Amino acid sequence: MKNAEQITAELKYFTGSELIYKHWLGIQYTEGVKYLADAAKAYWLIDAIASYQTQKFLSNSQLQDFQIWSLLVENQSGTLICEWDTDQEVLRQEIEYTDFPLATTKLYLVQKVLMLPTEN
Repeated sequence: MKNAEQITAELKYFTGSELIYKHWLGIQYTEGVKYLADAAKAYWLIDAIASYQTQKFLSNSQLQDFQIWSLLVENQSGTLICEWDTDQEVLRQEIEYTDFPLATTKLYLVQKVLMLPTEN
């Protein structure tokens, strides 16, 4: 696993994606998200976001085309938050233990494609 400084520095270079990867739960993700998952050993994060894409969750029409996902990590535990707009929280999941190296990370799910904010 790379350290937080290395990952943060390298994430800045992802400004678009020529490759799109398909997740087995139906969403897709960009090269930047794949890099983050590889570097931080965090495919579980993609799994968690994908697992919420159910009919019940998406019955909120604001969530169908755009979602903001944030992971906040402190003292090796985390909080995964979904918002449909800034400060419009719709979901919060507590994560008892994580070795995710970044204190915070944000991802966008835009029309079923998970991406870094810089890839939007």
